[in-house]
Amino acid sequence: MRGMGTSADAGDGPAGRGPAPYLPEPTGPYPPGTTALHLTDTSRPDPWAAGAVTRELMVSLWYPAASPDGPRARYMTSAESELQLTSRGITGVPPDALSTVRTHAVSGAGPAGRPRSLPLAVLSPGFTNSRSTLTALAEDLASHGYVVAGIDHTYESYATAFPDGRVTTCLAREARRRDQGFWEKVMAGRAADVSFVLGELTGAHPPWPGAALIDPSRVAMAGHSIGGAAAIAAMLADPRIRAGIDMDGATHAAIPAEGLARPFLFLGKQANYTPGSGGAAAFGTRDWKLQRGAVVTWERDWELLTGWKRWLVVAGAVHASFTDLALLAEQVGLDTGADLSGARSLDITRGYVRAFFDQHLRGTPQALLDQPSARYPEVLFCSP
Repeated sequence: MRGMGTSADAGDGPAGRGPAPYLPEPTGPYPPGTTALHLTDTSRPDPWAAGAVTRELMVSLWYPAASPDGPRARYMTSAESELQLTSRGITGVPPDALSTVRTHAVSGAGPAGRPRSLPLAVLSPGFTNSRSTLTALAEDLASHGYVVAGIDHTYESYATAFPDGRVTTCLAREARRRDQGFWEKVMAGRAADVSFVLGELTGAHPPWPGAALIDPSRVAMAGHSIGGAAAIAAMLADPRIRAGIDMDGATHAAIPAEGLARPFLFLGKQANYTPGSGGAAAFGTRDWKLQRGAVVTWERDWELLTGWKRWLVVAGAVHASFTDLALLAEQVGLDTGADLSGARSLDITRGYVRAFFDQHLRGTPQALLDQPSARYPEVLFCSP
């Protein structure tokens, strides 16, 4: 296992266990580095923890590193792994399995780049998921010269470990059962988390020494599931975010009548996000909600997205396909039900997300975004 304090070429794990799960190699020219930040927003109380007068966040940064040498970062802590697995009822794998995942980013590596030269991509995970679940995407973006900020939205993940040893749990799940406006509250909170993190990284006294490399005029956001939906909420709340991506998330934020004119990409699984799908199910039934509920939100928002936009669906994908989880599940012997391998779906996700960021933050036109590609026949262009 490549851990925080072990050599990069350490073995696969304790005797008697199979090979440790691993992430795909980054595809860019730079070795990725990573560090974690513990940030506290004193301007607002925590939305989920009663009595918490500040909002504490854990944020991982990935970035191009000056050297490939050094210990590889751990994927998550043992405590986080156990809570993430047991909370999902997954008992057939060791409880620390996710803490043994082999990553590629060098922990604490010195960053490389010129002042104000690197675009910044913010990543927001799905509800109950850790920021770690988008590591393969983050490492790949960093290897292509991006600074990436992955945010753990505290109390919305099954587990978030803090440097002092505390591990917070998913208090928001209790609120979900009793709060009619729950998803709107999640949207507003995540938008505030993102704006706070952007302010910290681009402000006068940043908490990371490499922050001077960030170009504050080139910021975009991508998220998975509710994190993807939150990209719209964050863009509406913060004009610094120039472009956004929703990966497989039904949307909730209300776009105003005048629309949202910044570039936006919908990237989802074919089964739930094909325009017009599921129309035969009776309105309001469980089948309607499963088949139609999600795509209806995209159809509604598509009309209000008035700038550059694309709607892409991936054949054979499941919800986890846009994260590390589909690949890691396969590696430990769990069936995700996908017709697409986890490695292939990550290849697709990384290719299209980076193309979108390259086009809209670097001004480099991407043919991949203009028409179907023979390289990715699973990806279908939709026009509602």
